[in-house]
Amino acid sequence: MTAPPRIAVTGASGFCGGQVARTAAALGAQVVCVGRRPGPRGESRYWDAAREVPDLTGTDVVVHCAAAVGDPSPGSRAEALMHAVNVEGTARLLRAAGSRPVVWVSSASVYDPRPVRDLVREDHPRAGHLNAYGRSKAAGEALALDAGAVVLRPRAVYGPGDTQLLPRLLSRVRAGTLLLPGPDVRLSLTAVENLADACLAAAHWPPGAYNIADPAPYSRDTAVREVLRAHGVTARIRHLPPGAARAAARMAEAVARLGRGEPVLSRYAVDQLAHTVVLDVTRALAQGWVPRRTLADHLADVRGPGRSRGRRRS
Repeated sequence: MTAPPRIAVTGASGFCGGQVARTAAALGAQVVCVGRRPGPRGESRYWDAAREVPDLTGTDVVVHCAAAVGDPSPGSRAEALMHAVNVEGTARLLRAAGSRPVVWVSSASVYDPRPVRDLVREDHPRAGHLNAYGRSKAAGEALALDAGAVVLRPRAVYGPGDTQLLPRLLSRVRAGTLLLPGPDVRLSLTAVENLADACLAAAHWPPGAYNIADPAPYSRDTAVREVLRAHGVTARIRHLPPGAARAAARMAEAVARLGRGEPVLSRYAVDQLAHTVVLDVTRALAQGWVPRRTLADHLADVRGPGRSRGRRRS
């Protein structure tokens, strides 16, 4: 009888890595969680990605989810840490992995925001990044691709345990109003369960980059309304002219640079909401991956079995 694979999951105490670890364990794999905090399943090994080489002894496959996220100001300590984790940490991980298959979780933030993104394929340019996160993920994944890894590029990952996307959206509601830049657009989103399924399947895919997203893109405004309703938030959506949003973002970034913190609004955030961004997932589908979850599935779980969708207007 073949022994179950031993899968090393970096960043397993986090949002994406935790989902990968739980899914792998549910499928019968032996999980080794590698990171600064213990993971939700299996064995845990300490690793500071900004400083150390991870211990991957006895593992068969590596799924690299560990990353520094955020929108730090240029020249800040947070930006330096982001580079240390996302780029230098990748180099250390790849050395430790040796000949093991590596699945490296990247981001659609690596894509150049200047060309039209109505249907983004994996050969879309990777330049012109609007923040340190996009730059560091692009540099890290370049190392991974050169080493023969499989690189996954999800966009706007959401789901249970999300501490970034949906919480930030909910926090932007002011006086019963949510301002969004520009008119409604179509956006790809990625359920964390869909990403986890891809992470565990991708060790057997040909090396290279693969977009990962839900089965179909969403109307931004409709998706936002549904998220607000599911969380019991009554708010009206108002559209801010994109030029005004970008001007406000530049001012917020200038203020943040003085204190070396994160801006309350950034050009990156405006870009991500103001333009259609749809990922072409044909390459991943051709490998047999099937995205099984949608935003509606997640919001049904948020509402719970005893809660109605309601008819409140927003």
